Amino acid sequence: MLSSLSISQLLETCGGELLGEKMDMVFETVSIDSRQIGNPKKTLFVALKGAKANGEDFIPDLIDQGVQGFLVGLSFSPKKNNLDRCIFLRVPDTRKALQDIAAFQRKLFEKPVVAITGSNGKTIVKEWLGQLLSQGFNVGKSPKSYNSQVGVPLSIFGLTDYHQVAVMEAGVSKAGEMKALERMLKPDLGIFTNIGTAHDEGFLSRKDKIEEKLQLFESTSFLIYQRQNSLLSEIIEKEIEDERRISWSDSARATFVRSLRTEGTLTRIILLKEELSMHTFHVPFSDQASLENITHAIVAALTLGQSASQIQEALKYLKSVDMRLTVKDGVNNSLIIDDTYNNDLEGLKVAFDFMNQQRPKARKIVILSDLLQQGASEQVYPEVSRLLEMHQVNTLYAVGASISAYPFPKSIVTISFVTTEDLLNHIRKDDFQNDLILVTGARSFGFEKVVDFLEQRLHGTVLEINLNALTHNYNFYKRKLKPETKIMVMVKAFAYGGGSSEIANHLQSIGADYLAVAYTDEGVFLRNEGITLPIMVLNPVKESLQSCLDFDLEPVVFSVSFFEFVANFAREKTKEIKVHLDFDTGMRRLGFTSDQLQSLKKLLNQNPQVKVKSVYTHLAGADEEVHSEFSLEQLQLFNEMVSQVQPDLPKNILKHALNSAGILSFPDYQMDMVRLGIGLYGVEVSNKEPEALRPISTLKTSISQIKTIKPSETVGYSRKGVLPRGGKIATLAIGYADGYDRRFSNGTGYVLINGQKAPVVGNVCMDMVMVDVTSIQANEGDEAIVYGSGISLLDQAKSIGTIPYELLTNISTRVKRVYYLD
Repeated sequence: MLSSLSISQLLETCGGELLGEKMDMVFETVSIDSRQIGNPKKTLFVALKGAKANGEDFIPDLIDQGVQGFLVGLSFSPKKNNLDRCIFLRVPDTRKALQDIAAFQRKLFEKPVVAITGSNGKTIVKEWLGQLLSQGFNVGKSPKSYNSQVGVPLSIFGLTDYHQVAVMEAGVSKAGEMKALERMLKPDLGIFTNIGTAHDEGFLSRKDKIEEKLQLFESTSFLIYQRQNSLLSEIIEKEIEDERRISWSDSARATFVRSLRTEGTLTRIILLKEELSMHTFHVPFSDQASLENITHAIVAALTLGQSASQIQEALKYLKSVDMRLTVKDGVNNSLIIDDTYNNDLEGLKVAFDFMNQQRPKARKIVILSDLLQQGASEQVYPEVSRLLEMHQVNTLYAVGASISAYPFPKSIVTISFVTTEDLLNHIRKDDFQNDLILVTGARSFGFEKVVDFLEQRLHGTVLEINLNALTHNYNFYKRKLKPETKIMVMVKAFAYGGGSSEIANHLQSIGADYLAVAYTDEGVFLRNEGITLPIMVLNPVKESLQSCLDFDLEPVVFSVSFFEFVANFAREKTKEIKVHLDFDTGMRRLGFTSDQLQSLKKLLNQNPQVKVKSVYTHLAGADEEVHSEFSLEQLQLFNEMVSQVQPDLPKNILKHALNSAGILSFPDYQMDMVRLGIGLYGVEVSNKEPEALRPISTLKTSISQIKTIKPSETVGYSRKGVLPRGGKIATLAIGYADGYDRRFSNGTGYVLINGQKAPVVGNVCMDMVMVDVTSIQANEGDEAIVYGSGISLLDQAKSIGTIPYELLTNISTRVKRVYYLD
């Protein structure tokens, strides 16, 4: 932070009611995350209430850690014995108080602040502009895509007095949000990237969305925008005075007129200014989105006084930035967190937070480069050292002259290198065994080579899992529930193909209450991977009961005979066993029927060693409106069955019936818990709110070879593939052994290559498939999207007469899973 906060400043900034006696406190850090407390006595903890948790619940543990300052809601009542060592500032709205503190800190920053908003490209423009400006300035910028009502204040807290310019992004999803961001940021220079469909549902019209976003620039000296978007430029030019507008366009009548020339793998950007001065830049890409984003960044850098030569020097190192924190399988059962684009303290803190959410491994290892343009070493590396100790890092590989010279604590094994090549010449794959490895550094150090060296090589086809999208889907359903309703998440069948351990670990970190697997060995696997949530086993067998006891798994009991077996087993072992009771109300698979309830009641009374945790039923047709009446009959029958056995059950058992579709269709029947399955993975099968979910997985492969086919030639097995007019086919590295269904053969299926549809030609082979790229500009090595954004999993499933579940669960385990936060 730019300045510490005294109690009097805190009261003046936030208002509210102060409880406690330690009026001499001074806070140097503001935190909203109980896991990110580095200097407890100097930390002000702001207790936010969100979809995942209520921050006030963590206060007792934080007091034990030594935290003494808390911003809490009006209803919070601290224990009297804490008032002599802590202060509690009670305010009506802790989020607003957090923003008030951020606005106070922003006023102390007297250097230029750049704020970026728009529908797409905000984070990329921010990162690229930061790279351009770093040639001449110490740049502070918001980490990752911290652009929300909470992300913006956290970004502001990351500014220090050695930063010479700040680059921040601001995003809104509904009307009425931008004013709070403007109040905090008060930008000097604004960039409006573009306007598109993102978050349209939160506004009455596209015009309303533009006007909402424009509120960010009420007090800016200048606003940069592209004139070619007619609606955007029309509104900007109506609302913003001419002397404050800096426009660019590929046609005339703009502050900067741009022309583009493709030169091999580079693109030449020529910017002609109104007074006829001209600047030429070379950039290492040619796609339209990247060219739009880098033009915004170049114009902003010029506006801030950066010379064209400095900008061009920075452009030499510019690459398409992968903004994601990505988890990859490493050598010898290690996990790699790939953060190779990042090189600032705030981003490092985010990376450590992500590291802490991963499954525990033998060691925590960090491979870190010099933090370029972050200020003097004596200011930066003590903070790096504090972070390393706070997150209990075992080993640091330090790369670069500055970081190598810093004396890190002896508790951290530190191995230093001047260059990345020195590091790669020194390390061996056998040096890493079952480790969690964070790789993070400046672009110029080329740490991609380090990740490439340490990554386990399995298969060219990759299933990417977006953990942010998974969190979004989880919170979408959570918002449909009462606060007290618990969520059980289905992670059976390898978490619907996504990879059970990583997804279960993420669910554990975001607050899921229960997990469910199909078979006992799936639960044993999760326990061995460090998952501690309660786990229900849907299809246990007699032989697996010992494993249920050994690994604290909770089997489903579905019949009188199986109950008797479970009870006898527990009695012989002199152990209690936790179980769940399945009631059959119409699915007609497993489960007790109504005429078996009297026998069940007797068994419950005779066998106290069998501890019932929940009773539940399965809805047979909740995803289809035509079966609504039948679903309601099931739910009513379930309630009747439960009432019959209720006197024989523990008082605190959970009742649950709703699946993903049922949560939306029958909200009055939430009971004590719901079971979230396919909806978590981004498929809304009831079609009630199809746009509300985000697909969490992208199955992608690459082009192995491109061939020209004559009209007389055939393609693939059984000579099924033909191009009557001839053309080009691309062979992709995926087949039915990877889970790409053979029913997609002969034009039924397609993939996306460079944003265009490429239909399947001929039969899908075991390890390969051929697609028509006659009308697509494609090269060998280009990426092909099989499922993901732009290819609806639901539509693909319908095209071959199946359901999304089958496509997801059929993705082979030989396909590498990669997990990331975007």
